[in-house]
Amino acid sequence: MSTSRRLPEETSRLSANDGTAQIATALDAASSDPSLAPDVRLLLAQARDALHAASSDAETARLRYHALFDAVPDPVSILDERGIVLDLNKAGMAAYRRPREEIIGQPIEVLNPDLPKGHLGPVWDTINRGRTYVIEVTNMRADGTRFPVEVHSAGFQHDGRKCLVAVARDLSGRHDAELRYRELMEVIDKGIVVQDEHLNFTYGNSAALRLLGVGGDESLDDAMRLEAWMLVREDGTVMPETEYPAVRAMRDGRIIESTLLGLYHRQRRQLSWLSVTVVPQYAADADRPHQVLSMFSDVTELKRDSALFDRVQALAHIGGWEWDCTSDQLYLTDESARILAQDTPPATMPGMIDCLAPGDRLRMRAALDHVIREGRDFDLELQGARADGHAFWVRVIGGGVPGDPATSHLTGTLQDITELKHGEETLRVQARSDPLTGLMNRDAILGEISARLADPAQSRVAVLYIDLDRFKVVNDVLGHNAGDELLMNAARRIVRAVGTEGLIARFGGDEFLVVCSTEDDEDRPERVADSILDAFSDSFRFEKEEFAITASIGIARAPEHGERPQTLIHSADAAMYDSKRRIRNGWQVFTPALAQTQQDRLRVETHLRRATDNNEFHLVYQPQVDLKGGRIIAAEALIRWQNRQLGEMRPDHFIGHAETTGDIVRIGSWVLREACRQAAQWRDEGLGIVRVAVNVSYRQFLGDDLADNVHGVLAEFDLPGTALELEFTERVLIEDAPDTLRTFARLREQGVVLTIDDFGEGYSALNYLRRLPIHGLKLSQLFVEGVPDNKSDVAVCQAVAGIARSLGLGLVAEGVESEQQRRFLLELGVPVGQGFLFAPGLRPDEFARRLKSNQPVGDTT
Repeated sequence: MSTSRRLPEETSRLSANDGTAQIATALDAASSDPSLAPDVRLLLAQARDALHAASSDAETARLRYHALFDAVPDPVSILDERGIVLDLNKAGMAAYRRPREEIIGQPIEVLNPDLPKGHLGPVWDTINRGRTYVIEVTNMRADGTRFPVEVHSAGFQHDGRKCLVAVARDLSGRHDAELRYRELMEVIDKGIVVQDEHLNFTYGNSAALRLLGVGGDESLDDAMRLEAWMLVREDGTVMPETEYPAVRAMRDGRIIESTLLGLYHRQRRQLSWLSVTVVPQYAADADRPHQVLSMFSDVTELKRDSALFDRVQALAHIGGWEWDCTSDQLYLTDESARILAQDTPPATMPGMIDCLAPGDRLRMRAALDHVIREGRDFDLELQGARADGHAFWVRVIGGGVPGDPATSHLTGTLQDITELKHGEETLRVQARSDPLTGLMNRDAILGEISARLADPAQSRVAVLYIDLDRFKVVNDVLGHNAGDELLMNAARRIVRAVGTEGLIARFGGDEFLVVCSTEDDEDRPERVADSILDAFSDSFRFEKEEFAITASIGIARAPEHGERPQTLIHSADAAMYDSKRRIRNGWQVFTPALAQTQQDRLRVETHLRRATDNNEFHLVYQPQVDLKGGRIIAAEALIRWQNRQLGEMRPDHFIGHAETTGDIVRIGSWVLREACRQAAQWRDEGLGIVRVAVNVSYRQFLGDDLADNVHGVLAEFDLPGTALELEFTERVLIEDAPDTLRTFARLREQGVVLTIDDFGEGYSALNYLRRLPIHGLKLSQLFVEGVPDNKSDVAVCQAVAGIARSLGLGLVAEGVESEQQRRFLLELGVPVGQGFLFAPGLRPDEFARRLKSNQPVGDTT
């Protein structure tokens, strides 16, 4: 390149003779621009002055022009009218990191690839009005990295052609740019949002928050989560995420101009149309965007008459309407007409109102009048009928047109909510119904009782509390399918028995409630109860099984037995328990005596809950003896409860309460540890290892890791497993689940003796008995007390003894109280017994005294 720095012939030639005046004019305009730095203006002014001073010497002027041109510290480029680069100073070559030859003769886009189409139009428009054009853009270096610049452009004539001189100031180090940038965005009446490289929303101006409906303490990023919105293309179809303008701008690194999209908010059921332009933004020295800026405006109103908008309304089941109050002309979108589904779409507001149910017509007219008088919007859910007679539900929203102070026009939307209403009704029914039987559920019947008690005209009611006898036996033995079938069958029988005499609900488990009025018939509750008992007189069947199920019923009346729902139900519940305890398959009316019983029960349960912490329990030990020789061979630990207010309590007075409340689990753990502690103490006293039998409740068996607990207690007192016998109720026989079998196997591995207590009373089934790895059976006192005179008891004892022998199990008889019983049991082959014939439950020291002497107990002849 020569020192003269002549421009290429293919572009334009700026000579000293014919270009000095034009260049001087351009430099004069640039040097007077107050937005440029003083040092830049000074250098440009010096260039101007030099040209004026040396006009007679073109070569000298040109040399001085280039010297001063290159002295400008910011990039300066000269462009022709089309945007072709004619000249570039040294600062420009340094900034763009390219040799001059790669730039001269190229379009300006080689330095600024992000310029939109037609970008020179507003430049020349500003210059032609005598002003300097200023813009902030992103320029690109040779390596692809970007840097922000502020470009000041001025025009001049060269050879009769219009040219530009453009000065670019690097903004990378500008400290206050962000502040001015945010201030500008806040005053613009268009929505502007900024998203980071992961498309999380980091900023939104006031207009954006208003247009998007973001308010209160909600963050923009939370409000704009994708699951809350649906984006729609121009053709009305759902826009996939890959087509979102912000996604495209971030992915392609280019401006996405004026994209029309629909923004539908799922929860608000609101659709807006937006015109969106998205600009990628680059950090200094970056080759890909670090964020995108979206500028948008709401064009929903412009879309009102568009078929495209009608299509999207159909997708969202939302239509629009506009009413001219003066002419009574009504405009409906296609979707609104479809929702109303009349033979001819109504053309007036009265015509649309006539589509509604009579009561809702009044509400709609009142809402319209209210808007016209006071200017307030309305939002109604109304019911109507289509031309085919089918009912519909519609949500109507309306209000005045903005900028119409006379409220001569109203606009709004129609949304088809028929399916929503049907769904709400289904949920309402489901929320009030028991899913198994279809009867009312607990919440529904409580609501009905509460409503009746609150209404003096209906407050005289009775509650029948029904509990199925022996339901748990069927459910446990035959399984839950049989239990569900039984409950459904029982519900059908109760429904037939009650008829129209009362409301029926499944209150929980195998419990049902009937609520009937006593206003016109005082005897109705007892009559209904008898009818229900009659309905249970026939046996129930499941597959090949047939079994009898009866019911126990408690009756309570309002207001005598309770003025609140829960009080009334508790009274009926207490009466039901009394009926079940005394007779079963019967009914009982609540009495004050039952109220006292109920209070006593609550009192016992209250004290029982604190008994373990207060050290109120102690154990007594009943000897198990050799029926032939009379010597003590083991002991059964029996719990006693001494309470300062209740006195001495035997197990049959409180164990049932403990089972109900769940306290049995803590009590059982205490008994296990205390029995093992006592066995260890006897051992330490030189009495040897005495096997102690401990009862394990069914709830304790299910609730605890029993095998681990037993292992821990035995280890604590250094006892062998053979020192402990665990007695289970027959209920565990039916629990042949893998966990149950595994627990029994682990206990047996420890040497613990496993026994089924009171065998024959409840769930006995041989196919279950043979599956469990147990050691023995205990013959129930219920059968022992009738021998040898009662033939039935004799037969049961013989059968149990035969089962034990056939399965190789040990056998212990409980409740031996007479010599005749002992001899009968010996003849039957029962080796061990316990009962008052030998000793009651003994204190530990008394048991130890007898154990030391260990003399035969009772007549052994």
